[in-house]
Amino acid sequence: MKTEPQAQAGGLPLTLRIVQIVSFTFLAYLVIGLQLAVLPPFVHDDLGYGAVLAGLVISTQYVATLLSRGFAGRTADTAGPKRTALIGLLACGACGLLLAAAALLHAWPALSLAVMLVARLALGMGESCVATGCIMWGIGIVGNEHTARVISWNGVATYGALAVGAPLGVLLARGGGFVIIGLASVLLMVTALVLAWRRPAVHVEAGERLPMRHVFGRVAPYGTGLALGAVGFGVIATFITLYYASRGWAGAAPTLSVFGICFVGVRLLLGWTIAAFGGYRVALVSLLVECAGLWVLAVADHVAVAMLGAALCGIGFSLVFPSLGVVAVERVSASNRGAALAAYSVFIDVALGLTGPLGGWIASGGRYGPMFVVAAALALASALLTGGLYISYGKSRG
Repeated sequence: MKTEPQAQAGGLPLTLRIVQIVSFTFLAYLVIGLQLAVLPPFVHDDLGYGAVLAGLVISTQYVATLLSRGFAGRTADTAGPKRTALIGLLACGACGLLLAAAALLHAWPALSLAVMLVARLALGMGESCVATGCIMWGIGIVGNEHTARVISWNGVATYGALAVGAPLGVLLARGGGFVIIGLASVLLMVTALVLAWRRPAVHVEAGERLPMRHVFGRVAPYGTGLALGAVGFGVIATFITLYYASRGWAGAAPTLSVFGICFVGVRLLLGWTIAAFGGYRVALVSLLVECAGLWVLAVADHVAVAMLGAALCGIGFSLVFPSLGVVAVERVSASNRGAALAAYSVFIDVALGLTGPLGGWIASGGRYGPMFVVAAALALASALLTGGLYISYGKSRG
């Protein structure tokens, strides 16, 4: 993918050019966010199924995302990132149509559930295509030297959409039922497709296409570091409410808000440090800060101390994905960077998927401190791995 300045950019500021592309990520993840809080109650209360099937419907999306990462990355390299993003937006729109159909079929629970599972599969594929496509599209618009900024802004769009989408979904469902979630998703994706179609494409980079297994092997050390660091994020997102309840504390929701504000704030204010100091250095410092935050959570004896720990985790984890991602994609040629980004993203999918059951097993006795200790140790291991990678590969470029 060629990365010289695009003539169509019209002299717009760099950040605005990035936002014009990652706004499609925001709209796609808004569709995901709309379903977060309302889908399990629909499966459980309206269709009459138990918690296991409700959980299966949720996890189907994540499985589809994981399995379609390779397709998304290779499509971005061969057909172009704009087309990849458009495919993803279409898939998310199809999910909306299927959700509306599932809602209308609620009188036939088995059929409604089957349609909903297909909808979640479409959403998972859409997520991987939009995420990979928009990042590579943005990089193609503004240049490889701004890779970290594009990844950072894409992350802001992702988590911002999820934060807005969940409460908005609850409000919509209260006003018009679950069918409104599907119809709103279709409207959002039609809007996104119209806007995305008008944006300029970038040229596909010619060159050898490495087999996906070779790409995976080159980014695996960085993906492993990402996965180890992501465990801390996973245990906070999954278990902080239960942790607070076990200690008799109130304030789990504000603590999650503090984590999110710190996470997004660092992305917005300090994303430039990756280009200035190098991905290895930023990742190393970030992981050590996250490790400290997890340790504080493990030993906290007061809610204010725990909140400080969550804030440190948000600050620390914020730049781990973009900083390691920048150096990961540099391990392959430009014609394989979409595949590299997709392969790298698989590691956080797997890490977050395993964190729930493993964290629950560690905390099965109702003691959550050891779980945070393990997460801190894994963040420290990631920092050590990052340091080793820096010594091996990064000294010449920082």
